Amino acid sequence: MIAMLSPRIWTASTQVILPGTTNNLDASLGILGQIKDQGVVFSNELNPLEVQTSIITSDDVLRPVWLTDPEKDKFRSLEIYNKLFKVKPVDQTTTIRLEVTGSLPELTIKRSERLLLSYQRRLNELRQGTSDTRQQFSQKQLQKAESNLRLAKDKLAKFKKSTGLVSEEQQTRNLVEAIKSLRTTQTEVYSQAKAAMTRSQILSQRLGMTPQQAINSLRLSQNKEYQALRQKLSEVDTELASQRGGFTEQHPSVQSLLEKHLSLNAALNLQRSLLIVNTEGVDTSFDGNNSKESMMDLIVGLIQADSDSQALEQQARQVQGQVQILNTELSSISTKQGELLDLQRQYEIAEGIYKGIVAQLEQAKISAFSSYPNVQILDSPTVDPKPTSPKLSLVALGAILSSVLGSFATVTYLESRNSLLKVKDLQEIELPILARIPTLEASTMGLKLESVSEIGFQRLASTLSLMSLEKRCLMVSSSIPGEGKTTVTIGLATALSVLGFRVLVVDGDFHKAKLSKYFGYALPRETNALPSPMSINSGLDFLPAPSIPATKVMEFVARGSFEEYVNRFQKLGNYDYVIVDTAAVNFTGETPLMAKTLANVLLVVKLGVSDRNMLQESLEQLVRHNARIIGFVLNGVEQGGEKSTYKQDIQQVKI
Repeated sequence: MIAMLSPRIWTASTQVILPGTTNNLDASLGILGQIKDQGVVFSNELNPLEVQTSIITSDDVLRPVWLTDPEKDKFRSLEIYNKLFKVKPVDQTTTIRLEVTGSLPELTIKRSERLLLSYQRRLNELRQGTSDTRQQFSQKQLQKAESNLRLAKDKLAKFKKSTGLVSEEQQTRNLVEAIKSLRTTQTEVYSQAKAAMTRSQILSQRLGMTPQQAINSLRLSQNKEYQALRQKLSEVDTELASQRGGFTEQHPSVQSLLEKHLSLNAALNLQRSLLIVNTEGVDTSFDGNNSKESMMDLIVGLIQADSDSQALEQQARQVQGQVQILNTELSSISTKQGELLDLQRQYEIAEGIYKGIVAQLEQAKISAFSSYPNVQILDSPTVDPKPTSPKLSLVALGAILSSVLGSFATVTYLESRNSLLKVKDLQEIELPILARIPTLEASTMGLKLESVSEIGFQRLASTLSLMSLEKRCLMVSSSIPGEGKTTVTIGLATALSVLGFRVLVVDGDFHKAKLSKYFGYALPRETNALPSPMSINSGLDFLPAPSIPATKVMEFVARGSFEEYVNRFQKLGNYDYVIVDTAAVNFTGETPLMAKTLANVLLVVKLGVSDRNMLQESLEQLVRHNARIIGFVLNGVEQGGEKSTYKQDIQQVKI
């Protein structure tokens, strides 16, 4: 009996250590100078250990540990569960000591490990939130600075490309060197041209012909047909001279040779006229024999000297043109350089501003770790094999109290066997009861929309209109069937439309589709076609449940198709609220996944029907899927006399 009154308790101890909590930022901004930031520096007023202690003992850290604790049923509230944990900074150090108690050594160790995991997860959330907030603040400035930098860079690049100007000093020096080199080359070319011209004149005087005449003579000497005719003519003349020594001019042999002479001479003149237009001053007898080789060399030298002279003069003129171009470019550098410097300065300023904002954004990421440092586990959780309680002094007291508490234990045991949910069970859960809906005279299937004016629905709609709901989307569900979630969905949607909001009510129960049946929608056979919203009355539309094969429902929700399906019609209809009626959390696999997508969850419970164990399990599933449970709706509250009088007064006012 004493053991029952004084259960044994074990304590697990662990320590975490904080690294340095300050950071420095030192970034160069170019011509704008330096940006320096010492980061977050803790003082006596802002003690890092006290901050971390507050985080460890916060509800956001302890609640996930509580909801997954095997002994969660022993603790009616998070405040009571919090007493199992003691967190204390160690003096003159940067460490924090954590002590966790439990009824078993293994449980105590697991509880400590879950606390550390939840604590580190919360630190990551706080870091991310701090970083996101600062980055959102500077994001527009960063975009504007990036746009200005890109514009300045494009202007500078286009100017350099169009002008070819990069650096005044270097380019001026290069131009001067190039002009000097060209002038030297020009002088050398002019000297070579003059020497070639002098050589050409001397050879022309020796040969008694101009360069053109020398070219024509060389052309005749190298023409084989012309030289062959001259050879034949020479042979005919030799034979003619021989015949004239033995015969008279009238002799047939002499006459024949004279005719050949005239014919060859005419052919020779014709060939000469074809090769040379003007034969004046041209040596037509030049035949390229050995006797003429020295003259041929002189003619070739004359032609070469004349060609060299003309080519060198042309080269000198081209060099002069290049010198003029470089002189023009040199004179324009001074005017272009001023514009180049101005564009360069604009680019450097834009670059400095951009670097400053980027440095601040990076600093935001770093400072998030400074504000919430990456705490390291110094000592892993350990537990003393001996229990820390009960103490011997309490044994005697336990004996005295055993008889007093015996009867109370019996009553508590009998009560624990009854799992039906009670109001006090809801009060122990730190979630608000947003509305108490009275028992309606008609069932859901017989409920008329125009009659849904109960004060409970009106209050619920008014309360929700004042809450900040993500995407204005709400999922209405329960832990088990029969708790009235479909009734609450219809009543809430109608009450919101009465308040003037545009509401889309969605049937998210793919199995029973009670909402679709209520609105008279005939479910088609299983198909992949998705229905569209249908109008119920002014301000209220209804989206039926898709007819999807039961084996494909989980995939439809898990892959985000259901979210896209709802979001598409929400945007098209511009609805103020989307209310989704789903299957019970504990009876389908897709409902918790919907909770993660829809974010906001309203749980319906019904006294005398709801099971507190099933409700606790539903809460755990929703927490694991990061759903935001905004509160409960208590369904099935009996109407009192005061309420009936109030309704009667309303009816009298309407009359």
